[in-house]
Amino acid sequence: MEYTKLPLTYGEQADQLLRRGMTGDPNLIIERLQAVSYYRLSGYWYPFRESNPNKPDHPMDKFRAGTSFDQVWNRYVFDRRLRLHVLDAIERIEIAVRSQLAYHHALRYGPFAYADDQSSMPGCTREQWHDFLDSCRRVVNRSKDVFVRHFREKYGDSHSWLPVWMAVEIMTFGSVLTFHRGCHHHLRRDLAKPFGVHATVFDSWLLTLNTVRNICAHHGRLWNRELGVKPKIPARIAAWNAPIKVTGERMFGVLTVCKWCLDRIAPQSRWAERVRQLLSEFPDIPRLSMGFPADWATCTIWATPDSPRGAASP
Repeated sequence: MEYTKLPLTYGEQADQLLRRGMTGDPNLIIERLQAVSYYRLSGYWYPFRESNPNKPDHPMDKFRAGTSFDQVWNRYVFDRRLRLHVLDAIERIEIAVRSQLAYHHALRYGPFAYADDQSSMPGCTREQWHDFLDSCRRVVNRSKDVFVRHFREKYGDSHSWLPVWMAVEIMTFGSVLTFHRGCHHHLRRDLAKPFGVHATVFDSWLLTLNTVRNICAHHGRLWNRELGVKPKIPARIAAWNAPIKVTGERMFGVLTVCKWCLDRIAPQSRWAERVRQLLSEFPDIPRLSMGFPADWATCTIWATPDSPRGAASP
């Protein structure tokens, strides 16, 4: 099928929205379309489109009565701020994982074993190990970091690779995940221990966080997204299952994973308080679209110190 849609000016885009039933100040709509594209915002106004399940051929280019551009923009702003909070949490978790991974691997195998001996990564095939090293080599060759240049100048005549505690600092998160998956299960168990969950659960969390991190890095929509890669929920830890059961399909599960991890690696953090504040600032955002159950505040993991059952949380 040939694609026949033609480009529209900002004014024509605003007129089209108004013609389809959205309300708002045309000048303000144009101003905001110049900052955020029509196509990107379409993901936020999609839930406002009119539908008729009894008429499959009913046109979907009309908005429900009462839909305003301000409502759509409000969801976009909320989502942008949500991404910043999620990235903040993932950064802290990622840095802790890099630190723990380098620490345990170096103590067990030595500083260069990750590159010198594939047996230090028994979970990888020979081909996967070589692909991992190729990725590491590319990152090192591109690096402008002072510590990389210093190591090469001082030790490059004897060592082709950085010691593991340096290497993990410049690996992509994808390479860190490959490294982690390739390690012996005893090492992965040791790495998961500070996070208070079984290694297989933590493996799934890292994969999910990497997926969410990539969505955030491309400024993708989070608030109503159903995740294709879901974190495992610890079946034997009561806090995850009572008084409510946390599920991993949408952002509530991811936020709860972040909260759980930060409680253990950064207990002084006020991250959860900032998330609650964000929710309270945007009371009209449908929380069900993020996977929040109606009684989410009773979740033990989200309980505040002065409200053990979380009743005071928004």
